Amino acid sequence: MIKIGTALFEAAEQLEREKGISKDVLVSSLCDALVAAYKKHIKDKDATNVEAILDDETGEIGVFRTKVVVENVEDENVEISLEDAKEIDEDVEIDDEVKIEVTPENFGRVAAQSAKQVITQRIREAERKMVLDEFMSKKGTLITGIIQRRTDRAVIVNIGKTDAIMPSREQIPGEYYKPGNRIRVFVLDVKETSKLPQVIVSQAHVEIVRELFELEVPEIEDGIVEIKSISREAGFRTKLAVWSNDPSVDSVGACIGPRGTRIQTIVSELKNEKIDIVRYSEDPVEYIVNALSPARIISVDILADEEDRHEAFVIVPDDQLSLAIGREGQNVRLAHRLTGWKIDIKSESQAREMENRNAIETEYDEPQENEEYVEEEEAVDEIADEAREETSQTALDEEDGMEEEVEEAETEEV
Repeated sequence: MIKIGTALFEAAEQLEREKGISKDVLVSSLCDALVAAYKKHIKDKDATNVEAILDDETGEIGVFRTKVVVENVEDENVEISLEDAKEIDEDVEIDDEVKIEVTPENFGRVAAQSAKQVITQRIREAERKMVLDEFMSKKGTLITGIIQRRTDRAVIVNIGKTDAIMPSREQIPGEYYKPGNRIRVFVLDVKETSKLPQVIVSQAHVEIVRELFELEVPEIEDGIVEIKSISREAGFRTKLAVWSNDPSVDSVGACIGPRGTRIQTIVSELKNEKIDIVRYSEDPVEYIVNALSPARIISVDILADEEDRHEAFVIVPDDQLSLAIGREGQNVRLAHRLTGWKIDIKSESQAREMENRNAIETEYDEPQENEEYVEEEEAVDEIADEAREETSQTALDEEDGMEEEVEEAETEEV
């Protein structure tokens, strides 16, 4: 047996306090390292009946081989005679198993060298697994960290047992992340690597708004108020559709809180990002009107309401058009994401122009005769008829005149 003493147990306890790695991990790593060193020493890597045992009371560790008690020994590596087995344990019988210490002399230094590498590797694996399990359970939740440093493409945030990465796409536009500041982030993803797990966090993800409201609004956590939909452009504006499962509880009022205390806390956490809380409705017209808040709406016409196509035409007062559309189309864009409806917004004057244009196009599209053209055509027909009558009358007059001249000539001859 190799004398270790209490130093190993003290180191194991310290490791458990500092990194949360169990004492059993260190002990099992030492035993495995000792077995590996022994197999290498006897040049038999395939030996399966070898194990290392640590005595907690004496602080000694040794290598043991398990052998089967037989009458005639054929393989001394796995078998032992009954006579030899009786020297170890007087109660053994044939086919029993006994453990025999086979620790080589002066094996302590060899074991220590082998154990160092194995223990270090096992500790790293245990730490990696522990961190992975911890943050996999925190995936999709909010945690608090401390900003360590900034790089060209990311912000490094210390979240306890490891450092998390916040890529540029997950940062709030225009926000300055100063090293040393505490920050609340959303655990977006956890990736297993050969070293410590890679934790990806975000401040721009839409679900961070949901988490903040669940923390600040007890009615949401209790299930009385339900968040139906969220649309967000991080750092600028967020729209939140809420619904109350209790008629006596106002969903919007619960989210705002007494004198706006709840919503102000969330706005401060989101760096003064503007938040519109709207009331959800199963009626698409009412839902669209609420989603376009704070703009006033005159009318909403449903153009298409199919499984894969939802379109609506909205008319607003002339002075509300810019408010309904928002800066660079932000308000209507967020309303579209919130409701899932494609929204076409026009002012009253634009809508009238469209109606007039459509009426004119419809008038020209319908086949009808031109009254002036008809009148002119009728006038031409009348003139032609008169001309034909005059021509006929002239011909008759000429014919009558010729007959009279003939009669006069005949009279003279007579």
